[in-house]
Amino acid sequence: MAGSLCRPCHFQLQNTLQTVNERDRWANKKEFILTMAGAIIGLGNVWRFPYLCYKNGGVSHNALLILAGAFFIPYILFLGTCGIPLFVLETALGQYTSQGGITCWRKICPLFEGMGYASQVIIVYGCTSYIVILAWAFLYLFSSFSAELPWATCNNTWNTDACVVLNNHNATANWTLPLNATSSVIEFWQRRVLHLSNGIDTLGSIQKDLSLYLLLTWIICYFCVWKGVRSTGKAVYFTATFPYVMLVVLLVRGVTLPGASHGIHYYMYPNASRLADPQVWIDAGTQIFYSYAICLGYLTTLGSYNKYNNNCYRDSFLLCLLNSGTSFVSGFAIFSILGYMAQKQSVNISSVAESGPGLVFIVYPQAVTLLPCPQLWAVCFFTMIILLGIDGQFVGLESLMTSLTDVYPSVIRKGYRRELLLMLICIICYLLGLFMVSEAGSYILQLFDHYVCSGPTLILLSICQSVVIGWIYGAERFCENIEDMIGYKPLPLIKYCWLYATPLICTGTLVFSLLRYSPLKFNNTYVYPWWAYWFGWFLAVSSLAMIPITMIFKLARGKGTLWQRLKTSCRPADDLPMMAKETSGLSALTHVPDAGKYNNQ
Repeated sequence: MAGSLCRPCHFQLQNTLQTVNERDRWANKKEFILTMAGAIIGLGNVWRFPYLCYKNGGVSHNALLILAGAFFIPYILFLGTCGIPLFVLETALGQYTSQGGITCWRKICPLFEGMGYASQVIIVYGCTSYIVILAWAFLYLFSSFSAELPWATCNNTWNTDACVVLNNHNATANWTLPLNATSSVIEFWQRRVLHLSNGIDTLGSIQKDLSLYLLLTWIICYFCVWKGVRSTGKAVYFTATFPYVMLVVLLVRGVTLPGASHGIHYYMYPNASRLADPQVWIDAGTQIFYSYAICLGYLTTLGSYNKYNNNCYRDSFLLCLLNSGTSFVSGFAIFSILGYMAQKQSVNISSVAESGPGLVFIVYPQAVTLLPCPQLWAVCFFTMIILLGIDGQFVGLESLMTSLTDVYPSVIRKGYRRELLLMLICIICYLLGLFMVSEAGSYILQLFDHYVCSGPTLILLSICQSVVIGWIYGAERFCENIEDMIGYKPLPLIKYCWLYATPLICTGTLVFSLLRYSPLKFNNTYVYPWWAYWFGWFLAVSSLAMIPITMIFKLARGKGTLWQRLKTSCRPADDLPMMAKETSGLSALTHVPDAGKYNNQ
């Protein structure tokens, strides 16, 4: 009799453990923190934040008045009302549902499952385009292992008669730049690396060396992800920590250079009048969404591999502070070197401060030529750039694979099918990426950057997320879910941000960005043909269209009146609490919440 009573418990225990074993977990807390840090701390922290601080009025003239800086005021506002609340939302959502970026919304609010599909489309576009930057970095890295840096001379086959070398001797003589002259660094970037054509209409040939470096990058990403979080969690021990070592080395070296104080002064110089410019607020909001990987499904995916009772709320705050702190410190490292570079060339720092790839592939290669042992510094810098970029790349792939696996667990999760699907995705993305290592590649890359991973696309998804959690699923309910996981509720401010602040501020930023819309130009001079703009808008719409398409599909398959279908499609899954508890193993046998507690409300 006793044996028969225990048998159902035995079967339930077996089923629970089988469910746990089917889905991988982080081996320890360190792997989760390092992978999250690698996902959110990338190239944007090194080049985008420092430049935006300089462009929009600096941070502050006095270290004790950091909050008084023109750019830091909207940055802190967006961080507190949008960045941290959405970071907590996505991480907690993944941990509570133990699902990836698609099925987590199916469990919470099936009507808005399309948000998950939209984020995965953006990941595919982003992985295909941004990985080209790593191919450029590999080219610079391997070029650094030479007796003389190739961008520091004018004796190469790609140089023109107008080539000029800027070096230490220029600063010690009464020397001015000849008319129509171009720097050897710029010629290396434009004529050796990019082979830039006259426009996007002229595709040109694929550059063989860049195509091989692109293939190398994809191979590295594949083997970092092919075993799921078991391989991803091990890779980040090196890829997420080594860039910090390099950043500290560059910071120490930078601040000890002559002229470094001038660069730091320009970086931190305040201009409060810039607060009246809506562009400052748009830049601050875009930087938050860009650098925190919000609305891409990264945070949800990584959080889904946590234990049920992990304190994801505290982790989110620490990771957000780490991200912003890294951006702030990297500004000192970059601008101290720019100050040294400006002093050596006897020019104003405003003439050497650039944004985007220009800061990484023009300004810094020029700066290392002015340092002793330039090959060593070039190797250190571009190794840091590669590792910063590779983290975000393979985390994006892991997010995509997790989402697909959770949608089709019985098909993909078993055996070698996951590895084959991952290989297929890498091959397709690599073949598409070959267009971006052609002579017109930079034009195509800018289209992807502007229309796919730009602020408006992510801001729209942020509005949808906050409305779904705050108003449809219920902010109070979600706070109780977090309390069930960690033992206490988040700050009331977080809940009110989900309800009011985040959607309102994001809506205002979106309206400002649309009112100030102007056609995209390459290097502020080249105007794209009409079909390129249409292609860009297609890229943007193809991701966001997943939301209404999925809503129509859900409602069409429902039963009853339209209102009944809407209510059913907005109702959380009945098995959500049990499913979440099962991630904690035996806790599912001892504590089963009321699955229908909120479903009738």
